[in-house]
Amino acid sequence: MDSGILPDFQQFLISKGLVPAKVAPFYAHWVSQFLKFANTNKENELKVQVKRFLRELEMSKAFDWQIKQAEGAIKLYLANFNNIRGFLQSSSSERRDADYNDIIKKLRNAIRLKHFSYSTERAYLDWARRFFDYFKNIKNKNITQDALNSINVRDFLTYLAVNRRVASSTQNQAFNALLFLFRDVLKIELKDLDKTVRAKRGPKLPVVLTVEEIQEIFKHIRDENLLMTQLLYGAGLRLMELARLRVQDIDFGLNAIFVRGGKQDKDRRTILPEYIKTDLKLHLEKVKAAHDKDIKLGYGEVHLPQALARKYPKAAGDWCWQYVFPSSRLSVDPRGGKIRRHHISPNAIQKTMQRGVRKVGIAKHATVHTLRHSFATHLLMNGVNIREVQELLGHKNVETTMIYTHVLRDISNAPKSPLDNLYST
Repeated sequence: MDSGILPDFQQFLISKGLVPAKVAPFYAHWVSQFLKFANTNKENELKVQVKRFLRELEMSKAFDWQIKQAEGAIKLYLANFNNIRGFLQSSSSERRDADYNDIIKKLRNAIRLKHFSYSTERAYLDWARRFFDYFKNIKNKNITQDALNSINVRDFLTYLAVNRRVASSTQNQAFNALLFLFRDVLKIELKDLDKTVRAKRGPKLPVVLTVEEIQEIFKHIRDENLLMTQLLYGAGLRLMELARLRVQDIDFGLNAIFVRGGKQDKDRRTILPEYIKTDLKLHLEKVKAAHDKDIKLGYGEVHLPQALARKYPKAAGDWCWQYVFPSSRLSVDPRGGKIRRHHISPNAIQKTMQRGVRKVGIAKHATVHTLRHSFATHLLMNGVNIREVQELLGHKNVETTMIYTHVLRDISNAPKSPLDNLYST
C-alpha cells in the first residue's frame, strides 16, 4: 500500500493512536478513493456520498471487513479534517442562511455539555433540522433572527399533529428538542405554547404476555440472544438499560443488577434472576477473552461518561467498565473518532424478539418492552407489593405502576360473559 497517500491523515491516525502504523496506509487509501468518488458526484449531500460509496464497494464484492474499515476511515477523516467540506457541501445547506450551521454547532455543544446520550443528541439535532426545513420549505420564508419565536415553534408543532398526524410521543420529543434549542442555545423564552394543537393519546393498557407465551418464545431463541431476552423479562430492564449494562453492574453475591443512569438519569437496583447466573458467568468469560484480545491488538476501550473519562483516563480499558453485551465489531466513536468496541445494537435485540414472537405465532403486538410489562404484571400476580414493583421498575410515581393493576384485574377478575350464562343453564 502506498504510504504517500494523504500523509497528514496517516500521521494523525498514528500520533493519536487511532490505528496501528501498519494499518494507517489502508485507511488513507479508502479516504483517497472516497474523495475521487465524491468529486464526480458533487450534487449529492455528504451523507449520501458516503452511503453510495460504501454501496459501490459492496457491489464490487469487497469483503465485509474492508467495507467496515472504509467506513471507519471516512468517518475519522470527516470528523478531523475539514478541507473536504468546501466542495462536498450539500445543496440543501447552501440554500440555508449562514446562521443555520452556527446554530446546529452550538446545539451540539450544548447537548454534550449536558452529557445527554448520543441517541438524544441525534434526535435533538434531527428535530432542529426538521424545524428549519419546515420553515424554509413549507412556509417559504428566510430564516432570520426575528423568525425564531414562539409563534413559529407553535406552528411547527401544530403542523406535526394536524398535517403529519404524528404520535403524541413524537410531538413531545419535538417539543423537548425545540425547547432545549431555544432556551439553552438561542436564549429565547418560548411563550403561549399551550395554544399548540397537541397530538393526543388516549389511555392505553400495556400489552402483556402470559407465562406460557414467554416460555414458548424463549424456546425459539438461542445462546446470547436468549440470555438477553431472559434478562429483559427477569429483571424488568428497558432496552437501552440492557444494551448499556456493564460488567461491574452485576452483583452475583447479592443477586442484583444495578441500572446506572436510567430514565431521567436515575440509578436503581433490580433482580438478577438465579436461573441465568451460571449462563451469565459463562458468557462473561467469553466477553473477557475477547476483551483481552482487543487489548493485545491496541484497542480494548469503551465509551465512558465525560466526567469519568477525565477523572479516570485509563478506566475505559478496565474489565469492570466493559459492556456485558458488546458489539461483535470494533467501530469508530462518532463523538471522538476513537476506535472502540461499542455495546450491542438495540436493533439486534429487537429483531431477536420479533423473530421469536413470529415463530410462536402470537397474535399480539409484542416487542422488547412487552417483556418489561410482563415482568411487572407477573410480579403483581405473585403477590409482590406495588411499591416494591415501582422501585424495581424505576418509576418516579406509583401512579405509573398502577396501570399494571388494571391489566391484572382484567386477567384475574374478568366477569363472566352473559353469553356464557345463557348457555350454562
